[in-house]
Amino acid sequence: MTEPLHIIGGGMAGSEAAWAAANMGVPVVLHEMRPKVATFAHRTGHFAEMVCSNSFRSDDHERNAVGLLHWEMRAAGGLVMAMAERHRLPAGGALAVDRDPFAAAVTERLRAHPLIFVENQEVDALPSSGNWIVATGPLTSPALAESIRQATGAEALAFFDAIAPIVYAETIDMSVAWRQSRYDKGETEEEQRAYINCPMDKAQYETFIDALLAAEKTEFREGETAGYFDGCLPIEVMAERGRETLRHGPMKPVGLTNAHRPEVKPHAVVQLRRDNALGTLYNIVGFQTKMKYGAQTSVFKLIPGLEDASFARLGGIHRNTFINSPTLLDSQMRLKSRPHIRFAGQITGVEGYVESAAMGLLAGRMAAAEILGRMVSPPPPETAMGALVTHITGGAEAKSFQPMNVNFGLFPPIDAKGGRKGRKDRYKAYTDRAKQAFTAWLAG
Repeated sequence: MTEPLHIIGGGMAGSEAAWAAANMGVPVVLHEMRPKVATFAHRTGHFAEMVCSNSFRSDDHERNAVGLLHWEMRAAGGLVMAMAERHRLPAGGALAVDRDPFAAAVTERLRAHPLIFVENQEVDALPSSGNWIVATGPLTSPALAESIRQATGAEALAFFDAIAPIVYAETIDMSVAWRQSRYDKGETEEEQRAYINCPMDKAQYETFIDALLAAEKTEFREGETAGYFDGCLPIEVMAERGRETLRHGPMKPVGLTNAHRPEVKPHAVVQLRRDNALGTLYNIVGFQTKMKYGAQTSVFKLIPGLEDASFARLGGIHRNTFINSPTLLDSQMRLKSRPHIRFAGQITGVEGYVESAAMGLLAGRMAAAEILGRMVSPPPPETAMGALVTHITGGAEAKSFQPMNVNFGLFPPIDAKGGRKGRKDRYKAYTDRAKQAFTAWLAG
């Protein structure tokens, strides 16, 4: 009988790892402590629950690195991308999903698989034998995190991640706000109107920044340091870096025309993106925050169109834990000191839903192959998946290792010769090369 693969954690990485291994014929025991043991950010016991944004970001697989990663995961038969497509919401060029039905669908598919067995219990220590993948994500339980620290002989790195608030759509004043995707992106009219936009003039923007900077914030406990991931900075941290930072970041007014006053160019724009299929919930794009709840309500109601808004969920902040993967993991994503254990997902230092799921898919394939008596080499570094795994298993500088989204800076450079000019053409060259390499890797 084939030995089972044990996976700790039913998030994006754990779900994808279980699916990949089971489809290779290896029995999987998926250990998920929820709903018996809750976390700060999760609301359900579903697998692959989306706790922050409901977006998998750009779906452009020809000129965007994360869109390319979408393409690779689809080509590899990934579960997350399949269920995301089934529960897709209009979001311009992005892949946004109806989060609860998406997670429920992933859960249903995993529980229905004849080779996947679910155990709802906490694993509080690294096992001494067997075949394991640790995919516990940024909210690894304190007991398991301590076991990892003891096993590696190194302190786990940590940063803080913030969650954006969600607004009830019916409480948004549409006589002020309007529907439009930036630059009217999207193939259908619905996609081109997927976002709700709230305009600010200069005075309103300055008042908002003043209130944001003065608002009461969540304080860190003694001994904790705020090592934020730059891709998910709280808005107040961005504002502290300069009063114009938000206006050139999540509140940039470019590519938008106020439907109520087309002749007036907004000084800044707050965008909200649909969060469920019914269109009853919208999240405020890029508005992760560590403000205390009372302060959030008063500050966000300064946004034109949200003066009478009601919030389905306010923002929050939680600790994200990850290991120093370049030091601790080999090219097969195995813990060097305990090679029967692999790590996958955000705990390895990749950042984002898609990146986490991709590393789960890869770890699941590698672990299953090893159990079956063969070896799967990592994808070529010219691919999105290969660039990520190369980065976390030795490509990054260990001393300054920080969470990283997939980006073309992780790929081997494209030869500038050959007549290709401009950034868009260069990115297209990256994706063309990657698709060819990934297709060959899958066939091998």
